[in-house]
Amino acid sequence: MNKKYQSLVVAGIVVVIALILFGSSMFYTIQPGERAVIFKKFSSGLVKDEIYEPGFHIIAPWNQLIKYDVREQRSEETMDVLDKNGLTLAVDIFVRYNPIRERIGYIHEEIGPNYVGVVVVPEVRSAVRRIMGKYVAEEIYSTKRAEVEDEIKTETSAVLNKKNIFMQELLIRSIKLPDQLKIAIETKLKQEQEALAYQFRLEREKSEAERRRIEAEGIANYNRIVNASLSDRILKQRGIDATIELAKSENSKVIVIGSGDEGLPLILSDK
Repeated sequence: MNKKYQSLVVAGIVVVIALILFGSSMFYTIQPGERAVIFKKFSSGLVKDEIYEPGFHIIAPWNQLIKYDVREQRSEETMDVLDKNGLTLAVDIFVRYNPIRERIGYIHEEIGPNYVGVVVVPEVRSAVRRIMGKYVAEEIYSTKRAEVEDEIKTETSAVLNKKNIFMQELLIRSIKLPDQLKIAIETKLKQEQEALAYQFRLEREKSEAERRRIEAEGIANYNRIVNASLSDRILKQRGIDATIELAKSENSKVIVIGSGDEGLPLILSDK
């Protein structure tokens, strides 16, 4: 075996050994829904703005590839909060969010992989307690629930966005009140609905009465106008016209001139 061939064999063995020892540190597959950044230990450190896309990648064995799941994340938090009057409410909050793909390098530098426990959950809880503390239980439970939800979402979204996390949705899934308070609120709401329905019926009947009054006034005004325009001569002329039309009919009849009221012709039918 010549020296050249021996050198090649030795080099091949070295390569195989290197692959065995360092393969797991050199070859990476990034799955769909993942992104990664690289930490260059002996040069520039964490490269925050270079994002590795899904696929196969080869890096130097002394560098580190850090993966992040950038798909939609979901959290559900059940917590006790105090309303404006110090009453304890059990609230169930649902949140959907995801790390901003282009900013995972900054998340890793400022927060780390456990960004959910470090930032998302504490910020959601803090916003819920702070905002619900400005309202009384009845408002949170019924009249201003949507307003409270929007306010929590707006505040939490702004805070998380500064931390490079995008919040897609925040919902108040349930609010549990003490039984006596819940019954009192529901009874009050029912009474308010009944009062609104009664008021609606009153307004409808009032509108109908007004419509009838206007209609009656219109008919009365019409009659006054018609009566004022009917003189004796007009009435006689209409009587004559009506008599002429009757005389034209095919039914046999006897016409007596001047025998009717006001001197109008009188028509007598023989049938």
